[in-house]
Amino acid sequence: MTTPRRALPGLLASAAVLAALAGCGESEASEADTLTVYSAQHESLVRTMLEGFTDETGIELEFRDANDSELANQIVQEGDASPADVFLTENSPAIDVVDEAGLLAPLDQETLDQVGEPYRPASGTWTGFAARSTALIYNPAELGEDELPASMMELADPAWEGRVGIAAGGADFQAIVSAVLSLQGEDATRAWLEGLADNAEIYASNTAIMKAVDEGEVPAGITYHYYWFRDQAQNGLVGDDARLHYFGNQDPGAFVSVSGAGVLASSDQQDDAQRLVAWLTSPEAQARLAESSALEYAVGLGVPSAEELPALETLDAPPVEPGSLDAPAVTELMQDVGLL
Repeated sequence: MTTPRRALPGLLASAAVLAALAGCGESEASEADTLTVYSAQHESLVRTMLEGFTDETGIELEFRDANDSELANQIVQEGDASPADVFLTENSPAIDVVDEAGLLAPLDQETLDQVGEPYRPASGTWTGFAARSTALIYNPAELGEDELPASMMELADPAWEGRVGIAAGGADFQAIVSAVLSLQGEDATRAWLEGLADNAEIYASNTAIMKAVDEGEVPAGITYHYYWFRDQAQNGLVGDDARLHYFGNQDPGAFVSVSGAGVLASSDQQDDAQRLVAWLTSPEAQARLAESSALEYAVGLGVPSAEELPALETLDAPPVEPGSLDAPAVTELMQDVGLL
């Protein structure tokens, strides 16, 4: 299908925000002046968005990079003794786990006000700083437009046996399942997962799904938008014969997942940690995201995403409270039906 485009304006100028974040520069950094950041987001994206932070603030950053569930479980196990000051996730269910354990501090209202309401929880204890849309990747040589499912839920029907790929073990797919659970309830989610357990071919990653679809191994797969867009930016090295189908209509398959940023309540560098999250959600950092090769969505108010992407407001995503996604329940359901 044809992807709508819109123009991306130049980098937004907001010296006042930078001045507020930087304060008087290095002289006002805390005595410790090193923040420990547990990060599950793509390393290149986080480093791009935080470019200039240390120069402007004098605050050094020490990263511990791992996947969502590993870092969330580690923080919960560490509790108040965690060395982490800031937690960044790829998908929001992991930060919800930490929030449910009471380990996050409220964010400054000025930081929350930089992000659109659909992309941060009502609790105010964390915020989104990037987003990605669920989509169906498909091979038009194997699946005509008139054969595309109207809803992602249809992929549990017997007609899709052996015809859809999923990365069941990945945080991305599990976040999508958490949205189905939030929107459809436990019984419908279990039935959907049971259908996928019968129908789906299991792959190790979204890139592996794209390759399988491109080569006609399966006609379609559940993924996030940016894997395909990144590949297209590299001349379709993996998925040159694949296309994206957006479900729209507030279908669970139109779910928009957010990457979360929060400050640990146990951090003894609260002011510096708050400044880092404020930086990530600032117009400057959001514009860097939009202009980067990541091709994820910016969620800062007034900051358009990359021109290659259909605008967030055109996706007709279902309303999902970001703080309502239940990772432990999803794990249990997927284990019950044999997908984990």
